[in-house]
Amino acid sequence: MKKDNRKHILFRYGLIILFILGFSVAIVAKLIDTTVLSAEEWNEKAMKELSRVEVILPERGNILADDGSILATNLRFYTVRMDFRSERFMEKRYRAAIDSIADSLALHFPVRSSKEWKKHLLAPLEKADTLRPRAYKLIGNISYADVQLLRTFPFFKIKNRNRNGLVIEDYMRRVNPYGDMARRSIGGVSATRESREVRGRSGLEMALDSLLYGKPGYAKKIPLTKGIVNWTDIPATPGYDIKTTIDINMQDIVENELNDILEFCDADWGVAVLMEVATGDIKAISNLEKNPHGNGYIEGQNRAVQGFEPGSVVKTLSMMIALEDGIVNDVNQVITTGFKWAYAGGRPITDAHGAESMTVNDVIERSSNIGMSRIITRKYDSNPGAFYSRLKQIGFLEPMHTGIAGERVPRIDSVPSNNGGRIALSRMCYGYATEIPPLSTLAIYNAIANGGRYVRPRLVSELIGEGVDSVLPVTYIRDRVCSETNAAKLRGMLRNVVWGQRGTGKLLRNDLVEIAGKTGTCYMIDHDTGQYNTSRKRLAFCGFFPADKPLYSCIVLTCHPRQNVFGAASTSGQVLRNIALKLFSRGMLNNTSEFAETATSPSRPTLYATSSPSRHDQLRDEFRLPATKVMRQPRHTTSGVPDVTGYGLRDAVAMLEGKGYNVSFSGSGFVCHQSVPAGTAARRGTTVTLSLSN
Repeated sequence: MKKDNRKHILFRYGLIILFILGFSVAIVAKLIDTTVLSAEEWNEKAMKELSRVEVILPERGNILADDGSILATNLRFYTVRMDFRSERFMEKRYRAAIDSIADSLALHFPVRSSKEWKKHLLAPLEKADTLRPRAYKLIGNISYADVQLLRTFPFFKIKNRNRNGLVIEDYMRRVNPYGDMARRSIGGVSATRESREVRGRSGLEMALDSLLYGKPGYAKKIPLTKGIVNWTDIPATPGYDIKTTIDINMQDIVENELNDILEFCDADWGVAVLMEVATGDIKAISNLEKNPHGNGYIEGQNRAVQGFEPGSVVKTLSMMIALEDGIVNDVNQVITTGFKWAYAGGRPITDAHGAESMTVNDVIERSSNIGMSRIITRKYDSNPGAFYSRLKQIGFLEPMHTGIAGERVPRIDSVPSNNGGRIALSRMCYGYATEIPPLSTLAIYNAIANGGRYVRPRLVSELIGEGVDSVLPVTYIRDRVCSETNAAKLRGMLRNVVWGQRGTGKLLRNDLVEIAGKTGTCYMIDHDTGQYNTSRKRLAFCGFFPADKPLYSCIVLTCHPRQNVFGAASTSGQVLRNIALKLFSRGMLNNTSEFAETATSPSRPTLYATSSPSRHDQLRDEFRLPATKVMRQPRHTTSGVPDVTGYGLRDAVAMLEGKGYNVSFSGSGFVCHQSVPAGTAARRGTTVTLSLSN
């Protein structure tokens, strides 16, 4: 019996030894195969893995306003998810804390009520264990501070991720701190499915993408003791920060004034561009159109650089050529116009403000189509195509390279020397049969205001990068587009449009800022019939101010007003007038604003609210204020919508968006009213409308 057991035991040991020997032989065989027989193949695979290079995406540069304020930047946001199948998920503790978690989320992230949060948190637990989600979205688009706050909530304060199931994902997002302000000109970015590269798709983001994007870096694989890791071989180079010429305060004024007129006259869209005369710096640019998905107006396509028939604002360009070519010399010369003129056998040209005769000055003041055609055809009747050559000679048909994506050059055709060409010339010289971007028209008016110097409009003034601070100089399309003498004559004509007895812009007179400019009305072409539709108009006003010593030039277009006002002066001209008055009231026209003392406290100034207590001392030092002040403070709230009454727009937007609310505003100055009362437990994402006033 004992002998049989011994045999069985020895047999089993023998099997085990044979298995071990076989396994050892297999290991040795595999070792020989790997290191000797197939060594070349494995070495090739290893080298392929080690030679694999990964691209390190660079940080995109910021877009800045002229004072360094950030218009577009990169911010890191977070999405919080839960893994309900994590290895040691504490389900009982989670269920016990569910009410506290829901209450905390409802208080700090009021996109849902407490009841709704509880339902959202319990939904995954209704499924079988094996079907529960591993990446259940709790909340997204939150800041790092919000993530840290979330970690203080009941249950989530557990530090072990396997126990609370929290998964934090981070990503970079392009943010515009000023919302829709100059949004189309700044532009947007996007990443493709094929590539994670964030590239510009519109505006400055697209036009200057090569500078903003930077240079990608490269990382290679290296073997370490614990495995193969990435090793940065060439670090990524961040993109340049680009400083624009946009002035935030002026942009605020231009957008609000344009929006107010568009709403008042119920127009389809509007464009306004404000430019500094001496430098060509675009200080503000706004493109508003009706919101297709709601009420009001939103930033639309950048029509400032798209071509449109300009209407009578182009007469100033034609008159400049007439003066430079010596077609007319005496601006008081009387020319016969009549009320109709069928030049070259074409349809008779008519005037809205006709007369039997008028002076050269009156042609611009009264916006005479007949007068302008009679002047230009004096020289170019026999060779109408030479008018095109003249425009080309002065640089009007060249690209301006402003840095604005989608920029187009003016389209003015070179016409043949026949009756058809003569008829076309007689229309082109007062604004029809052409397509001219508003910015190109503005550049000519700016040159006239600048004594004839044809400065190039620009939206970028400086590049800032690692070890680089490059200021881009002011450049000129042509050093001079007309003589100083003729520029002075043209300024006088444009002043008379507003201040002359028969001026088409008399409505724009005011006692504070003298405006000079030209109205322009153009019927729009019906796309179905191809004919001009007299019920649809595009109204323009282009000019500069102050008229005697111009500091800023401006062009405004209003498309198809439907109510209240229908003239170029009462729509587009009114926007320019209001912009000029606002700049004057804020002391931005080299003037000194006068501030009346309050009757209640004549010796002490009143300062509005600010979100930063340190600003109080800063303001006191800045204005040399005494230690005693009257400080208007907002009412502080511990929860819900914060009270921003009395704040400046920047502080108010920062505080509300920091709490997760969207912001819209009207007016300028300080917040005098907010649509959602302070302390209201509104959901994150709720839009709070601010009314501003001085």
